[in-house]
Amino acid sequence: MGSICLRWPADLACPVIYCSRDSGGPRGRPHPQAVLLQIKNMVKLIHTLADHGDDVNCCAFSFSLLATCSLDKTIRLYSLHDFTELPHSPLKFHTYAVHCCCFSPSGHILASCSTDGTTVLWNTENGQMLAVMEQPSGSPVRVCQFSPDSRCLTSGAADGTVVLWNAQSYKLYRCGSVKDGSLVACAFSPNGSFFVTGSSCGDLTVWDDKMRCLHSEKAHDLGITCCDFSSQPVSDGEQGLQFFRLASCGQDCQVKIWIVSFTHILGFELKYKSTLSGHCAPVLACAFSHDGQMLVSGSVDKSVIVYDTNTENILHTLTQHTRYVTTCAFAPNTLLLATGSMDKTVNIWQFDLETLCQARSTEDQLKQFTEDWSEEDVSTWLCAQDLKDLVGIFKMNNIDGKELLNLTKESLADDLKIDGYSYEKEAIENWISKKKRTSPMTNLVLPSAVLTPNRTLKMAINRWLETHQK
Repeated sequence: MGSICLRWPADLACPVIYCSRDSGGPRGRPHPQAVLLQIKNMVKLIHTLADHGDDVNCCAFSFSLLATCSLDKTIRLYSLHDFTELPHSPLKFHTYAVHCCCFSPSGHILASCSTDGTTVLWNTENGQMLAVMEQPSGSPVRVCQFSPDSRCLTSGAADGTVVLWNAQSYKLYRCGSVKDGSLVACAFSPNGSFFVTGSSCGDLTVWDDKMRCLHSEKAHDLGITCCDFSSQPVSDGEQGLQFFRLASCGQDCQVKIWIVSFTHILGFELKYKSTLSGHCAPVLACAFSHDGQMLVSGSVDKSVIVYDTNTENILHTLTQHTRYVTTCAFAPNTLLLATGSMDKTVNIWQFDLETLCQARSTEDQLKQFTEDWSEEDVSTWLCAQDLKDLVGIFKMNNIDGKELLNLTKESLADDLKIDGYSYEKEAIENWISKKKRTSPMTNLVLPSAVLTPNRTLKMAINRWLETHQK
């Protein structure tokens, strides 16, 4: 079976980073291979934890500890010094699967929530239970999250209810609910003035600190699985307005980036910014690094992708897990990444800061070179990528280096009429030979019938076959 994409190839989405040839770039400029070699050495696996007896559902860092929770009903605590398990670990109380765990900002308290309908607070120093908070409806609790000031804790449940708890008195403060679906994701804004929940129906809902619904909109058609705020403001505007970057991911195989602003005077605004389509299967987790410079996502395709937040380029793809990647988290003070999976393991990754900075610097230089490309340079590059049939389209639209860097999937489809969909090879070849030269999906006329292999999809199919034919 051959999978063919009548499209601008996904792996050519950013020509500066993802395309490599043995020869140099146009006019002998520095080659992207230098960036690729640096990025390859940017992250390394330093430890694997394999203590859970079932799927790992969540992992979370404090400044000194790592917490993991599982379908096996337990929460485990590890020291970041040497990744040894603490004497009072595992923590046991829940009678069903533990879905989520999170530390208070100080790291002294750990919260865990479960299918048993409870959210439990633990003393991380000795493992003692501080409180058991029951969801008013008794519904399975899928997600919990502390506010940045540690005063509040949210818990979201399968029946769509969300509770705001007083984390000092352990009393229920406010309660709300979404119209449809289970609440499966939650994230507080860095300044604590509002929080966002995500539902299995695909809605992002924004709440203020008094549990008033500020905004709700469909973000992922097939359901949201996770969301996270970058701790670093995008910029400071007038009248004290701050802009924050929010990431969400879902069953539609996408990670979406949003720009969020909120003041009590001007109100709330959520703006869609972009979509990251590196995964070929549902994305189950996403998280920003503590400095906001990286975004990581984990997927049903068993891979973990690390993005540069500013350029949205893929820095690294990690493929060590053997089953779905269900969770990922960055440490709050160091460049450590934890990824958990249905393979019952948690992998700990370490980033080399110097190599990361060098790679970004080289990437910026290469981007500047590409911006200077003429239309002829772009044509030369297309030919080098075996995309000679697209040269005419690009010339007709006067695509130079600067335009090339700004191309999106939407502009390729709408302006250049490049289809962007994947088809079975024999079927699309048969379509083109017997039908008009139109897209089977959009029915738009295609100025070019060049077929490009969708290697990402082919790899995903091969991985699935390897797993299911054993």
